Amino acid sequence: MNAVMMNAAMKTTTLGASGIQCSAIGLGTWAMGGWMWGGQDSAAATEAIHASLDAGVTLVDTAPAYGLGASERLVGAALKGRRHEAVIATKCGLVWHTQQGTHFFDEDGHPVYRHLGRASIFHEAEESLKRLQTDYIDLYITHWQDSTTPVEETMDALLDLKKQGKIRAIGVSNVDAPTLAEYLRHGPVDAAQERYSLIDREIEQTLLPLCGRNNVAILGYSSLALGLLAGPIDPARQFTGDDQRATNPRFSAANRTRLQAFFDELEPLRRQFGCSFGQLMIAWTLASGSVSVALCGARTRAQATENATAGALDLPEEAVQRIDDAASAHLKALA
Repeated sequence: MNAVMMNAAMKTTTLGASGIQCSAIGLGTWAMGGWMWGGQDSAAATEAIHASLDAGVTLVDTAPAYGLGASERLVGAALKGRRHEAVIATKCGLVWHTQQGTHFFDEDGHPVYRHLGRASIFHEAEESLKRLQTDYIDLYITHWQDSTTPVEETMDALLDLKKQGKIRAIGVSNVDAPTLAEYLRHGPVDAAQERYSLIDREIEQTLLPLCGRNNVAILGYSSLALGLLAGPIDPARQFTGDDQRATNPRFSAANRTRLQAFFDELEPLRRQFGCSFGQLMIAWTLASGSVSVALCGARTRAQATENATAGALDLPEEAVQRIDDAASAHLKALA
């Protein structure tokens, strides 16, 4: 890492109209829960959380569904004594305590439903507070949307939690523009968490204009596309267990070859900035102007520190254009 990046400060942002300030890099903890990532290591994950805080990351994103509470419990334990340093984002709407709503998937033998009814949200909030070992949640996000519950009912519950001081800001995730507009009819939405990376840019046309008009911050998840954009992947590497990448066509041998050509083209740029390819991709995500926060998963201290340092990397317009051009030349088949 070059001296310019090491001495620069982490970029910060504000979550909508909430007034909550946080780092422009957020730590995503899905993989820490183990589910769909080939297992987990609690000790290493705890080190990753501490390393993120030490490197200036304040936003820590989790959810009950990440390991059926495992990720939240890990975050709560890791933040003991450091809660004041963190902006905690967690979620509601994927439930296994009830069979209301719509069945979504099974996790560890438990059927999980998409449900955002009032009573369920209040139940989930209390459970998350216990697991996180805190008395308030900074940003509470509807994880996936529930077609069986009126948005008005969901939003009323969230607004009541806010009045009670149990949550500070309201967010939505995996939402289309009409549904977000319906939320906004019933109250303020401070953030929308959506998939966004160099190869996942659909929200630029769908949600970005609406969010811009309504002061809704965008948290981009999967900034490195499940690790696809972190750097060249050995064609011989095998993803094992329940690791979702084992069956993801984006990780095919043919795509790894395309990625190698993409990274080869960007090697001079990487050397120019003295950074890793992953840091270059994260910096592009922020420089694109589409997201307020780039959420980056990490399971080790080294990964967390590398991701966090990208929050101090400024890419000029010509660098952003070179990355866009390289993506157009080599990665269109991945989209």
